[in-house]
Amino acid sequence: MAVCARLCGVGPARGCRRRGAAREQRRGGDGDSEPDTDTEPEEAAGAAEDEETERIEGSRPSPGPVEAGRPPLSLLELPPELLVQIFGSLPGTDLPSLARVCTTFRRILRTDTIWRRRCREEYGVCENLRKLEITGVSCRDVYAKLLHRYRHILGLWQPDIGPYGGLLNVVVDGLFIIGWMYLPPHDPHVDDPMRFKPLFRIHLMERKCATVECMYGHKGPHNGHIQIVKKDEFSTKCNQTDHHRMSGGRQEEFRTWLREEWGRTLEDIFHEHMQELILMKFIYTSQYDNCLTYRRIYLPPSSPDDLIKPGLFKGTYGSHGLEIVMLSFHGRKAKGTKITGDPNIPAGQQTVEIDLAHPLRLPDIENLRDFSELSRIVLEVQEQVRREEQEEEQRQEGEDCSQQAASQPAAQPLGGGEGAEGEETAAGAQGAAQDKAPASQPFVLPMGVISRNEDYPRTCRVCFYGTGLIAGHGFTSPERTPGVFVLFDDDRFGFIWLELKSFSLYSRIKVSFQNAEAPSREAFDEMLKNIQSLAT
Repeated sequence: MAVCARLCGVGPARGCRRRGAAREQRRGGDGDSEPDTDTEPEEAAGAAEDEETERIEGSRPSPGPVEAGRPPLSLLELPPELLVQIFGSLPGTDLPSLARVCTTFRRILRTDTIWRRRCREEYGVCENLRKLEITGVSCRDVYAKLLHRYRHILGLWQPDIGPYGGLLNVVVDGLFIIGWMYLPPHDPHVDDPMRFKPLFRIHLMERKCATVECMYGHKGPHNGHIQIVKKDEFSTKCNQTDHHRMSGGRQEEFRTWLREEWGRTLEDIFHEHMQELILMKFIYTSQYDNCLTYRRIYLPPSSPDDLIKPGLFKGTYGSHGLEIVMLSFHGRKAKGTKITGDPNIPAGQQTVEIDLAHPLRLPDIENLRDFSELSRIVLEVQEQVRREEQEEEQRQEGEDCSQQAASQPAAQPLGGGEGAEGEETAAGAQGAAQDKAPASQPFVLPMGVISRNEDYPRTCRVCFYGTGLIAGHGFTSPERTPGVFVLFDDDRFGFIWLELKSFSLYSRIKVSFQNAEAPSREAFDEMLKNIQSLAT
């Protein structure tokens, strides 16, 4: 009651709505119950007042003009245009509660200026919203029935397409909400910009409700549906899949898909195994053209001690073409997680892991051409890592046996790297490696190492020991094998797979994804764990 009185300057003598409603209930009448403050913005955006609200407002004497020299005693004594400014500065989710205070507030909240500001500040809508008046749609409708209603699907998502995955960014684009699917450039041009195409869009055609349209296919927008399954998960469904079909049948659909996906025709691909992989992907992904489920992903958080800025990268993966990998830092480790994948290593799996505590000093350029020399260096470090892990396990077991009450904290595991000590060790190792090594050193791939892209950098900053995940078709017999992480610059790195005698080049995706930041380090780690468990 005190809050209500302070807001509208009314008490028992001036017809407070809450007290009046309570009095009606005590008399056994049909008075309203206490308003629910968790109401959706649609209520604040209502076009008409309910009958009882009008009755109460009509029976309440309006506050008179402010006497000279006396400050206003309530918000109701302020000019309406000032109230519009005040209310427009509040979050849109707070306005429904404010609308229930009194009819005056509710009437002021019908001012489109308030909602135009909320659309701009909360969702970045920079279009000329005044044009909406021509169609009879108000900014209030745009906020309540489009932006606020579908706010939970804004951000970065990974579609559930078996081992292939994908990358979807749902954004507010003008007066639309659009789901953009991002695709790597055509193999093997890893430095080219990302390609993107719309999968669906949502817009407000009339005041009743928003319209969802599927954008898949080549016949234009058509009817679709979006369902928010649960937190951080939603699904899309096409209600007119005939728009996805082409007059030439599956053969024409395949050739069109091949040009879009690979930038070439089947006749241009002479490698038989590659043809099989391409055909398999087309058949598999075509099953998902009418219904898809998406799970939220976050961009990795960054730290000043990181080797480079974490983020999304495009990488070469042999006959599988280009795939999207997320690079993140975890103390003394760096991890590369697949956002898109293939039948061997599916999306969600950790494709590479870099041991930042074990830098590698490459031999001179002539000896570097010798694969056996590079292999010898890497295997020596691998043996060193194994010994250190065994020693740490033995030391940890000894400490666990001799540990007394909980007064003595457990020692930080060498392989953990998630605490402050692990992070300092990793940062120290990175700094030491970069201090000892020259600013840049010549680099060339050893003889016999296969690379899809011969246009890789010929100088590098630093190298680290790492492991890469390999497996048979269907993710059978997965194992981690030794390799070399090569940092070229802030936007490119590579990985040499010793066992495969193969080289992958990665280039940063330079796209400003919206609503993609993780709320916390814990939320990001939980997301990584979830997508990996789903892939497994």
